[in-house]
Amino acid sequence: MTRRPEPHDPTAERLLDAAAQVFTERGGTAGMAEVAAAAGVGRATLYRYFPNRAALLRGLVHAASEEVERRIADADIDNVDVREGLSRLCRGFMAAGSRYGFLAAVEDQPEKGPDLHRRLGDPVRALLERGVAEGVLRDDLPVETLFALFTGLLTQAVRLAARDGLGPERAAAAVIALFLDGAALRG
Repeated sequence: MTRRPEPHDPTAERLLDAAAQVFTERGGTAGMAEVAAAAGVGRATLYRYFPNRAALLRGLVHAASEEVERRIADADIDNVDVREGLSRLCRGFMAAGSRYGFLAAVEDQPEKGPDLHRRLGDPVRALLERGVAEGVLRDDLPVETLFALFTGLLTQAVRLAARDGLGPERAAAAVIALFLDGAALRG
């Protein structure tokens, strides 16, 4: 019988931490045996928690989304100006991406589902809407277009940071500079 990890199960967390490290260092094609070795457990233990690669990837997507949600909440974007809010969001996404960026390159990645997209995307959309309403961001593009451009820059920056060693702070600064210079209201 496969063991289902309990929330905040220390062994499951150790396995996910090891998997994130192994996949970041060796790429998304690293094997389950490498993950078990990095966690300091036998393969049987890994398979009790994550019976196959797809289950491990689902666990990693869940861990990544939880981290991004925490970082969004910690950014306190409702209580700062739009530019600072975007900077905080970007730094949070880049920090999480430095740990889980390999997921963007995994071809057999599990479905994230609309609920995850909503939980991660709604705060970004709300901040962009506020930026347009306050005249900080241009109003000649729909918010959905601004959202697609901003999140597209974020996604590519995570990939570049992981591949080129750009680092989360430099990647975040580049995204904000590019996005705001192109999205700032022209006066």
